[in-house]
Amino acid sequence: MLLTETEGKGLLKSACVRIPEGVVVRTMVELRNSKIDFPVAVKAQVTSGGRGLAGGVVRCANLLEAEAAFDRVMAIKFGEELPGGVLVEPWLPIARELYLSVVVDGSAGGFKVLYSPDGGMNVETGKAPTMYDVGLPRNYRAHEFIDLLEGVEPDRRVLEGVAALTRRLLRIAEAHDCTTIEINPLVVLDDGALVAADAKVVLDEAAAFRQAFTQERVTLAREAEPEDLRRCHEANLMLVWLDGNVGLLSGGAGMTMAAMDAIEAAGGQAACFLDCSGNPTAAGFSLALELLERNALVKSILVSMFGGGLQVDRVARTLINVLQELGISKPVYFRLGGTGQEVATQLLLAAGYLNHSNLETAVEHAVEGARATKS
Repeated sequence: MLLTETEGKGLLKSACVRIPEGVVVRTMVELRNSKIDFPVAVKAQVTSGGRGLAGGVVRCANLLEAEAAFDRVMAIKFGEELPGGVLVEPWLPIARELYLSVVVDGSAGGFKVLYSPDGGMNVETGKAPTMYDVGLPRNYRAHEFIDLLEGVEPDRRVLEGVAALTRRLLRIAEAHDCTTIEINPLVVLDDGALVAADAKVVLDEAAAFRQAFTQERVTLAREAEPEDLRRCHEANLMLVWLDGNVGLLSGGAGMTMAAMDAIEAAGGQAACFLDCSGNPTAAGFSLALELLERNALVKSILVSMFGGGLQVDRVARTLINVLQELGISKPVYFRLGGTGQEVATQLLLAAGYLNHSNLETAVEHAVEGARATKS
């Protein structure tokens, strides 16, 4: 879960990482009543990346400019997200912009540190960052990191400051189960001090059971979701609505993506990414099929499940019962492959459905069915 900049900086500040002293405002009245010294940066507070390039960070020399920036920034959609407010903070006297992050990396056996002496919006177009595999935070050795960076960072004071800051970031990441803490830019002020001018912090949602901070934000995010997505999360289904007309119910992210590619190759377009592998039960299938039946864009339904250990005869029995109980009116096409496939094929045939022997044929029929029922 990606935090807003304000939330991320709050975690940094709790570990004595220096940040600009800003204020979050959500209305024009709050902006006018806030005690701020100009010039300032007005920054959209969203959980999406790329704010700077999208116009979400504006330098303002006075209140009039800040008011105009507030109106403009609050109206911008970053991805599908409108800002919940803006962060107004001092415009820093920047001498240099650096890049520093700690991220979870399986190849490192824990955390990896990335550093670049060239930060800011264009960091991705510059030289590749220097990487230092740490693993567990207790394995971090500041002298090793300094030795690694000596050929990259010419300023010894900055080098030692970055090494000390990295230790704090690793402690924060471990304490709060963060998968990413990225500071870009990490600003060097005119007096040589290091300040986290931005903060991208990603929390591990799987660790929410032991992190009250994470659990609170997961709960708030779920409550704000559309009802369909909220119900799917509660039922452990993965749903992403798309613009096509072939409703896809599948098992496993890889199988779902393969079916989506096959639909596109056949000249069709999937109406959703709907992975039921997390809840292959009557309740899970019932919710999935109910949503597909209710969505007016969906003209046909493709059920694609395959796996050597998957008992598709049980899946077939469950799906047949659910289809009958719900009274699904849209044409449904099957490709069930795995243990009990022959029994599944017989069960489906007796219920009036055809279990296709391969994905390509099932997809072709689903695409044709969607075209035939297109209104």
